[in-house]
Amino acid sequence: MKGRFLTKDLLQCFKEHLILEERSMVTIEKYCRDASAFISFVGDREVTKEMAIEYKNMLRKNGYAVRSINSMLASINSLFAFLGWHVFRVKALKMQKDIFCPEDRELSKVEYERLVGAAKEKKNDRLCLILQTICGTGIRVGELEYFTVEAVRRGEVNVSCKGKTRAVFIIRKLQKALLRYASEHGIVAGCIFITRSGRPISRTNIWRDMKLLCYMANVEPSKVFPHNLRHLFARVFYSMEKDIAKLADILGHSSINTTRIYIVSTGEEHRRHMERMRLIE
Repeated sequence: MKGRFLTKDLLQCFKEHLILEERSMVTIEKYCRDASAFISFVGDREVTKEMAIEYKNMLRKNGYAVRSINSMLASINSLFAFLGWHVFRVKALKMQKDIFCPEDRELSKVEYERLVGAAKEKKNDRLCLILQTICGTGIRVGELEYFTVEAVRRGEVNVSCKGKTRAVFIIRKLQKALLRYASEHGIVAGCIFITRSGRPISRTNIWRDMKLLCYMANVEPSKVFPHNLRHLFARVFYSMEKDIAKLADILGHSSINTTRIYIVSTGEEHRRHMERMRLIE
């Protein structure tokens, strides 16, 4: 148990290990950010199991959500596993499964349409198409880079994420809009959604630009972020098909349990269903 100290050199080795494991860049950045925060907490002290538990308790006292704490603990436990310090691994906090989606977080189809309309009004063609591409295909925002001129012409995009590759189909209307945008902006090959320097647009810029639409679209900012468009796609698809296994394949989920999170309805919707049951005299 002696000599268990954390250093920046170990963090760099951990990062290289994650790269060799072929984790996504988003995952690598997240794990390293969480590990770095824990290293700052530890400082020059020798790591102990008690210290790891103390860190978990500190996160709770600081008001972090249970889901966020468990996510950070998963990163730290991954670091411990890499170092062979399995005895220091800490348990995740128990969390009751969400039955309903908070109404202040669920983006409706009408609100999505207002966001698209606001982007058109601002003459932000790129953002307008980004909104429709994510919501119309169910992709992750980080998968936009796979939407190249060549792939869009084929009508099928091969997306690689989390060690898996899946085909994403593009409906004709979206295909025409994307190719028209590429033609108007002189993009003859490669990624369609690029910056002025020719690099794929970052998720940070997309997030910021989406937030700027909120006031004009009259949509609560808490509902407006790229991943919520993916959730909206999932809910609309499931309402039509009622096939959760197929939806999981389309979204690229390894587990249907993950997909279930995407199709949770709001409490208000559940109340309406109960009213229609008419079981009370």
